[in-house]
Amino acid sequence: MTDLHVSWDEYHALIEQLALAVFQSGYAFDTVLCLARGGLRVGDVISRVYDKPLAILAASSYRDAAGTVRGRLDIAEYITATGGDIKGRLLLVDDLVDSGTTLTRVVEHLRQRFTSLVEIRTAVLWVKAGASFRPDYCVEYLAGNPWIHQPFEIYDSLRPEQLAARARSRRPPH
Repeated sequence: MTDLHVSWDEYHALIEQLALAVFQSGYAFDTVLCLARGGLRVGDVISRVYDKPLAILAASSYRDAAGTVRGRLDIAEYITATGGDIKGRLLLVDDLVDSGTTLTRVVEHLRQRFTSLVEIRTAVLWVKAGASFRPDYCVEYLAGNPWIHQPFEIYDSLRPEQLAARARSRRPPH
């Protein structure tokens, strides 16, 4: 399968579809927990739409070659959250399920460390065919294993000097 290129408009529409899928299921969660970095924007929008507290857990396995090479999975020790402790019903969001390792390990981590969680449901934009983890909610199932080019990935290889040059080229002459 060829690469999947996603525009900002398409990306936001997918997040809205995901929020609607959760709504239509009737799941009443207490907190949105997003996995940083890929799930940050997804979690932010869902938190705003549902007017629920947003919590953030950093987890990373893609860090080499401008975020295109998978390495060892690191899960942060702490969760950053407003609205008190993580408890009750949780909606765990990320952008995609690639192999399934990240969400599998994060769900295990949460169940071990936060015994006051009653239920954890997972929501993502995309699930790839080879994934070992099946989220509760997803917008698109990808039959192949395409590399997904998300609109914010331009910043993975953009450095401050390049950003400054780009900003200078956009300024109207005086």
